[in-house]
Amino acid sequence: MADMKDILTIALSKGRIFKDTAPLLKAADIEPLEDPETSRKLIIDTNRDNVKLLVIRATDVPTYVQHGAADLGVVGKDVLMEHGGQDVYELLDLQIARCKLMVAGFPDRPLPEAGLKVATKFVNCTRHYFAQQGRQVDVIKLYGSMELAPLVGLADCIVDVVDTGNTLRANGLAPLEHMADITSRLIVNKASMKLKHAPIRDLLAHIQAAVEQRNNA
Repeated sequence: MADMKDILTIALSKGRIFKDTAPLLKAADIEPLEDPETSRKLIIDTNRDNVKLLVIRATDVPTYVQHGAADLGVVGKDVLMEHGGQDVYELLDLQIARCKLMVAGFPDRPLPEAGLKVATKFVNCTRHYFAQQGRQVDVIKLYGSMELAPLVGLADCIVDVVDTGNTLRANGLAPLEHMADITSRLIVNKASMKLKHAPIRDLLAHIQAAVEQRNNA
């Protein structure tokens, strides 16, 4: 049985991030004993007694790590930017789950200079981006189906992550302004970094080597 002070909990979300993270964890000799995509468990044991996986919503990963409920987490830079990154260290760019944070709208319709309405779930990122440009905006928070907002007149444009752009095109929209390149990052709780320094550094070294090996392949 592993000593409690050496047990590492890693917060992950299902889907693309978990799929892309699994090979990196395997390089550190960490493999889940159950498939998070099919298991109903939210805490997944691994082949190592001192490593547990927490399966949670992507947007909750920084919060779990911030408050120490998880020692480490894998999260998209977009979610980390929106959260603010309080009480977490960003250890490593895993260079997976690539996409872009974009302003998108109708390609043939200029955005109004005043009274711009923006629909997004990235409220903090959106306000910060437009404030840097000296543009005042009315931010409307939505949780999904962003592309619908301009179509029904709820907003002039949206801020969302864009991968292939197929959903935008299908709804007559297009990327207008590039805000940030997004990849997934390995983050750690600040207190855990001090208290569990050795096992975290060991894990980081293996994952970093796997990232470099993949990039050089």
